[in-house]
Amino acid sequence: MKYVLMFVENEEFARELEAMSEDERQAAFEAVGHWFAEHAAVITHHAHLRPAETATTVRLSGEDAIVTDGPFVEGKEVVSGYAEIEVADLDEAMAVARSWPACPIVEIRPIT
Repeated sequence: MKYVLMFVENEEFARELEAMSEDERQAAFEAVGHWFAEHAAVITHHAHLRPAETATTVRLSGEDAIVTDGPFVEGKEVVSGYAEIEVADLDEAMAVARSWPACPIVEIRPIT
């Protein structure tokens, strides 16, 4: 089965990342790189998203579309990246997600 893992940052995580020294931050980034290498056999695609303020939102309403700069909804949690994985089942997807070394939230969704 194919799943997408969405990596979600929250305000606390952002503060902790900001408070890290350059060496600590580099070690955190290296841990993420190691995670991707460790799971390369099941990752089919991945990307890091630019910050939410760089978004353009298109809100569809009937025949009209309303376009705004930035996210449509300001939230305390922001999806910062994703990885598509192909694994046997949800249990295996959860095992991969549990080992994620960065953002404190990983949302798992099946891909149809």
